[in-house]
Amino acid sequence: MSDPYETTEAHLERLLGRALNSFDLPDRLVERLGTALAHSSSLYTTHHSPEAGIWRETHRHTYLLTDGGSVSLWELTYRLVGDRAVRHEVFASKAETCLAVTRLFGEAPAAASPDPVLVPGEEEPEGGVALLSVLYAAPAPVRRHREYAVEDSADHARRVLRRAENTDRPGEPMVTLLRSAYAHQITQAFGARQCLSDGRGAGFSLYEHAFVLLDGTEVSLWEVEHTATPDGRHMCEVYESEAAARGAMEVRARVR
Repeated sequence: MSDPYETTEAHLERLLGRALNSFDLPDRLVERLGTALAHSSSLYTTHHSPEAGIWRETHRHTYLLTDGGSVSLWELTYRLVGDRAVRHEVFASKAETCLAVTRLFGEAPAAASPDPVLVPGEEEPEGGVALLSVLYAAPAPVRRHREYAVEDSADHARRVLRRAENTDRPGEPMVTLLRSAYAHQITQAFGARQCLSDGRGAGFSLYEHAFVLLDGTEVSLWEVEHTATPDGRHMCEVYESEAAARGAMEVRARVR
């Protein structure tokens, strides 16, 4: 935990002293840091998977220098699988930090696979409800380790719930719970386009908004965005589970 009364000199000395790789920093950068007048530290990302035994955080430390410029150091704090010891490494850039994560955890960025798309005019399954076959034929997505962004997550949750138009959207208990969210991640779980019987296309997308609460609990909201409305306007619906969200997509695909 940072000490609000700690001097910038002491903070920098402590940061470099605990880093396993501080000797890798460029000499010129270390020299510039020696002129630091003030500093600011913030948690940038947090990532944990209790079942896999993985935990890590990225912190950004920014220093104001005597020449009027500023520099940042990126600190990676982590535990290895099966080892409770906390380790620290420090880097001169965010890119180097990402490379270190790949080196330590073997998590190279995965290539995004395109969502299935149905083009008006293509052959559709019997009944004209092509979207349903995509929903149920697709294999269950693999749950990847999460990389949460530490931002205004409670406000993000409030905005997601506020734009939900479905009457069975999450109620006050979920609203209260998400007030303690301090980090979140947004991922697209599904996206498709269906040609309806009158020839007008309707788009469907499903997003997972995953949150971390102050007690370490992970909670998700599932947001359906679609244009399967009588006038073709864009509509958002929010649910507490993926099953409920996909069920709503099925209903919207059948009924306009």
